[in-house]
Amino acid sequence: MIINYNPEKKPRLLGVLGDLSQAKLSSSEIKYRKGVEIFGQAEPANYIYQVIEGAVRTHKLLSDGRRQIGAFHLPGDIFGLENDVLHRFTAEAIVRTTVRLVKRESLEREAKSDPAIVRTLLSMTTDNLRRVEDHLLLLGRQSASERVAAFLLEMNGRHPSGLMALPMCRRDVADYLGLTLETVSRVLSAYQRKGYVKTTGPMNRHVIVLDPAGLAELDRTNLLLHPRAAQPTRPLDQRLVHLPGEAIGS
Repeated sequence: MIINYNPEKKPRLLGVLGDLSQAKLSSSEIKYRKGVEIFGQAEPANYIYQVIEGAVRTHKLLSDGRRQIGAFHLPGDIFGLENDVLHRFTAEAIVRTTVRLVKRESLEREAKSDPAIVRTLLSMTTDNLRRVEDHLLLLGRQSASERVAAFLLEMNGRHPSGLMALPMCRRDVADYLGLTLETVSRVLSAYQRKGYVKTTGPMNRHVIVLDPAGLAELDRTNLLLHPRAAQPTRPLDQRLVHLPGEAIGS
C-alpha cells in the first residue's frame, strides 16, 4: 500500500464527491497494490471511498468457506458507505488501484449545515441500493447462461462508450455470479460458438462482445431495466473485455 500525503496535490474526487470536496472535507489519497485489503468486514466504517484508478471488489466469506463477491467498483464508483458504524464487507484492490478517502465524520459534520450535502448523501445511498438490487436480480436468474449474459450486459452498460477493459479474472466473475469457475468458462465458450463473443489475445484473456442484442435475448429482464446495455456504441457492435489472470476460452 502506498499513501500519498502531498498537501499540494489537488484531490481527484469525481462526480458528487468532487462537488463535496469544495466543502472543506477531510480527505486523502491512497494507492493499493493488487490484492491488498482496503478495509475488512466488521472494521470501523470511518471513511467513504471512491475509486480514482483501478478497480475494487467487495466480498464476504460464507459459512462454508466460499467467497461471495457483492460488487465490483470501477473508476468513479463510491463504496464503503454504511448505515452502521462497521463495514459489512471486505474490500480489496483487484489491480493497482488509487482510492480517495473522505472522512465520514467530516462529511456528517458538514451535512448538518448544508442541505446540498444531505441531498448528495441520499443520492449516493440510492445509487448503492440500486446496484444491490440489480445484483439480487442477477443472482435470481435461473440458469448460468442468463447470469453470465446479465453480467456482460451490466459491464457493457457501465462503459457507455469506447473500450471496455475489465480487470477481474474469471474466478472473480464466478464468485460474483454464484457460479463455479468451470461453469463460467463453459458458458463463455458456448457464447463464442454462437457468435455472441470472441476470445482473443494471450491465453484467450480478451473477450470481444460481438452481439449485445443476442446476449439481451438471453436476459430480457436486464434489457428492460437497462436498455442502453444492449445498444451498439461503436462500429460492428464490438466491445473488448479484458479478464486477466486466467484463460477464458479454455
